[in-house]
Amino acid sequence: MNLLAANKSPHLITLILLTAASVLSLNMFLPSLTSMADEFDVSYRVMNISVAGYLAITAVLQIIFGPLSDRYGRRPVLLMGLLIFSLASLCCALATSIWVFLILRIFQGAIISGMALSRAIVRDMMNPKDAVKIMGTIAMAMAVAPMLGPIVGGLFDELLGWRATFWFYLILGLLLLILTWLDLGETNKNPSPTFRKQFSTYPLLLKSGMFWGYSICASFGIACFFAFLSGAPLISNKILNLPPSHLGFYMGSITGAFLVGSFVSNLFINRVGPVNMVIYGRAISVLGLSAGLIAVLSGIISPLSIFGATLFIGLGNGMSVPSCNVGVMNVKPDLAGSASGLNGAMGVGTGALLTTIMGVLLTESNGAHGFLTFLLVAKVISLLAALYIYYLDKKIQNSNHPS
Repeated sequence: MNLLAANKSPHLITLILLTAASVLSLNMFLPSLTSMADEFDVSYRVMNISVAGYLAITAVLQIIFGPLSDRYGRRPVLLMGLLIFSLASLCCALATSIWVFLILRIFQGAIISGMALSRAIVRDMMNPKDAVKIMGTIAMAMAVAPMLGPIVGGLFDELLGWRATFWFYLILGLLLLILTWLDLGETNKNPSPTFRKQFSTYPLLLKSGMFWGYSICASFGIACFFAFLSGAPLISNKILNLPPSHLGFYMGSITGAFLVGSFVSNLFINRVGPVNMVIYGRAISVLGLSAGLIAVLSGIISPLSIFGATLFIGLGNGMSVPSCNVGVMNVKPDLAGSASGLNGAMGVGTGALLTTIMGVLLTESNGAHGFLTFLLVAKVISLLAALYIYYLDKKIQNSNHPS
């Protein structure tokens, strides 16, 4: 029964692939949204549920998978998630009804176990200092995967049709299932006896103003990216008349900007400090989107005025998100795990909400200016949260060093 089953810690490449698959399952099929809506004979608004519903279920699953793996082990939860994802991908590729497809799309959310549990596995395997380095390497997969996914998905759609992406998901899921079985042994050597202990720490975090400041700042920043992914296909296809492969390039470029922002953050974080870095990142996003909106309202509607402006979403997130994530866990260091899980769920949940609203409000008539206005409002909220963090940080400093 356990022939060839792994009984050792996994290789780094296994954790990177599990994380990357979680990202690809969200964005690789997005260039096909308009063609899928045409084939299923539904509006873009209905088709957008495949994004919003997916985000909603992954927000819930991020909270659930952690305690499940603490109770039963990382390995069985991962294997079950990959099996569910593979079966759902097969059925999505064969679906002929939009409502059947949307239900199965939600089941694909089980792949989020790869992202959620890879961090826990690293924590099981290593001391904190080494774990930070490995998590940084894994995080690169989250930046590269969304850059390549839409490009490949756009090519699939042009050459083979949208179903090819879901056949790819099936193959990917099965390969990862085999790889996990062979390479990923159980790393949780001390499983928890109950779930109650895992959830009992959440109220302590929810009473902290600093936690809410960092979480809202991070959540609306990441949700702005999800809303971009949701609205970009309509803008590209109906407003700019671009082919799917071009859309894939523009959707991937925002992640390239994220990498640049991350590099800037690493270069200057010691000089300006994490709180100021968060503010600078959010301010840059607001300025870039404002410039794009002014250009569009002036009658300049082009890939540069729209997708050039949205590059600043990625740049600002790259500068801000690392500091936000560290800040969330530093609110109460002894509750870092709970803080990370809850913050991740809030980010994806906010993303699900904003993509739903984007799908309802965005039409061909309000097109480019509606798209950029919506993204700008999300970034302004994130900037206000960053300023609130600055206020609380100064308040704490003054209380520690009274004049």
